Amino acid sequence: MARPQSRRWLTLGTALVLAVLLVYAFWPGPTPVDTGLVRLGPMVMTLDEEGRTRVRQPYVVAAPVDGRLLRVALEAGDEVVAGETLLARLLPAAPGLLDRRRREQALAGVAAAEAALGVARAERERARAELALAEAELVRGTRLHEQGAVTAAGLDAARRAARVARATLDSAGAALRLREAELAQARAQLLEADAGGGTDQQPLALIAPVSGRVLQLLQKSETVLAAGTPIMELGDPEGDLEVVVELLSTDAVQVVPGMGVIIDHWGGPAPLAGVVERVEPRGFTKFSALGVEEQRVNAVIRFAGEPARRRSLGHGYRVEARIVVWQEEAALIAPSSALFRDGERWAVLVVEGRRARLTSVRVGHDNGVEAQILAGLEAGQRLVLYPAPGLEDGARVRPRED
Repeated sequence: MARPQSRRWLTLGTALVLAVLLVYAFWPGPTPVDTGLVRLGPMVMTLDEEGRTRVRQPYVVAAPVDGRLLRVALEAGDEVVAGETLLARLLPAAPGLLDRRRREQALAGVAAAEAALGVARAERERARAELALAEAELVRGTRLHEQGAVTAAGLDAARRAARVARATLDSAGAALRLREAELAQARAQLLEADAGGGTDQQPLALIAPVSGRVLQLLQKSETVLAAGTPIMELGDPEGDLEVVVELLSTDAVQVVPGMGVIIDHWGGPAPLAGVVERVEPRGFTKFSALGVEEQRVNAVIRFAGEPARRRSLGHGYRVEARIVVWQEEAALIAPSSALFRDGERWAVLVVEGRRARLTSVRVGHDNGVEAQILAGLEAGQRLVLYPAPGLEDGARVRPRED
């Protein structure tokens, strides 16, 4: 009887050990989590956008007259000095070089102007005769009115006729002077044609109006240009450079002149400093790379600091501008990835020992990476980053650093 009893106890003991092992094996352990530290430090809020550099006051050198441009010796990037550097040479076109058809038209214009002048002279002579007659009638009417042979109404009519005749003569005189000017203009065109281009003409030298560099050559080879055709563009990229940033209109309302700017990713070893100079009052529509219609506003930024630090920058270069809209030197900062919504409030999971404690917080500024904590936390506390949906208050956690 002793052996079966001991066998029974052995079986029960074995089953109990197996049960304990199974419970231990499937008992939930602490959840491994990533953690971040709450700290005191400087924090900034920036608006980040791509921008481009440009010369504030570019100068476009254009052909002053019609003519033939001789080959330009300068290249883009060459330095020029105001009043000294020869930019280009332009051989003016002969002003009187007219073809036969245009000459005949000019002759016809002269003939028409002479005929119109003759008509104007005849009109003036007729107006003089009418004025002389009207004045004589006025003298006669005045004498007869004194004798009682003409009524007052008749005398007024004679005076009116004299005034109308005088005004008609003045108008005829103005018309005559107009026709004389038209005839002089028509004859001047023939004088230009007769002048011809037989005499040798010296090229017109175009001298640099400002000091700087050649930004762009618009005409290099020898060619015929009309007056006003651009030849090259000048500017000073070292001392007169600025940055233009296209901001979303919803972001532009937060930017005011005088805000600091960090100009980064321009190719140099360190970021450059800048200041918002102005925000243009007029927006424009632009389509993004995804085809989304956006309303954009230009913000103009001037460089701060020594020009030597940005000597390699030029006109039309790409940069990234970070406009500082808010900053705090001693802010309580928590990782933005630790925040989540708990109803209508913000909350975090604070790691206390091996437990996660749900804690409500009040958040200030948030730049997407770091958030300003106004209440609810203290410096040095460790928070759960990217908390899983099933992680509740009081849950056992194990920081991955452990």
